Amino acid sequence: MEKLIEKSLYAARWVLAPLYLGLSLALALLTLKFFQEALHFFPLIFSTTESDLVLVILSLVDLSLVGGLVVMVMLSGYENFVSSIDIEEGGEKLSWLGKLDAGSLKQKVAASIIAISSIHLLQKFMNATEVDNDKLMWYVIIHLTFVVSAIGMAWVDRLNRR
Repeated sequence: MEKLIEKSLYAARWVLAPLYLGLSLALALLTLKFFQEALHFFPLIFSTTESDLVLVILSLVDLSLVGGLVVMVMLSGYENFVSSIDIEEGGEKLSWLGKLDAGSLKQKVAASIIAISSIHLLQKFMNATEVDNDKLMWYVIIHLTFVVSAIGMAWVDRLNRR
């Protein structure tokens, strides 16, 4: 009975595979949104201000950072929790694939969230005249919460490795 339960539990990891496949669909949606934003702004390029151009570029950078985060979670999560990804000899392989454990993945996700939050915060500061001071304060507090959380997770991870 114990063997059957253990085999069933171990096989249940494959339930995660459709989730990682779903992340690839989310990546496709992000790509569509990226090009929608770029194509929407392209005809306005000569009539826009420099600060509006910077905001659009930051928005595109934000989407690409989220895309990178999705790829990292999708591939590392699959590799760590479902099955090894077998790539043919001589095939293109990402250098970090197979090297990120769950702790490293958490740190990379936290760093990505901080980068994304930083871009959002920069966008808010560039439009500071249009944002209430109370909201601006909350954006800063939330961003600092992300930073402190990431530092805390890195510290705990370092304590666990000793």
